[in-house]
Amino acid sequence: MEKLILKNRKAYHDFQILEKIEAGLVLHGTEVKAIREGKINIKEAYCNFQDGELYLLQAHISPYSHAGYEHHDPIRPKKLLLHKKELKKLKRKRDEQHLTLVPIAMYWVGNHIKVEVGLAKGKKLYDKRQDIAKKDVQRNMDRQMKH
Repeated sequence: MEKLILKNRKAYHDFQILEKIEAGLVLHGTEVKAIREGKINIKEAYCNFQDGELYLLQAHISPYSHAGYEHHDPIRPKKLLLHKKELKKLKRKRDEQHLTLVPIAMYWVGNHIKVEVGLAKGKKLYDKRQDIAKKDVQRNMDRQMKH
């Protein structure tokens, strides 16, 4: 049973998602509680390799409102949990094709928080305009069908 925490709509606007993979996330206690409160932002976040491990960078988790003396760093790099084979495959694809790793969605699976990471290629301005035009045409067609 999956329960969506948030979706990164900006990733779909700025990137063309080629492949998706699910990863676990290493968090501190107050970070989990802050996420339960909905105090997380992954719009500017991305993933990168450091020392053979994959990390989620620039994901902002605001401090938990009822925390006592223990506070976490809001933009601390968060380690993503993947099998070694998956890490090697992602690193190889990213390096060969000059792609970016972006978080697409965050959700609960049982008591664990999972991140859907996308292997993405950046869109040019004209690609974004084409997507907007397609959405407008689809919206107009839906309106016409409704009436």
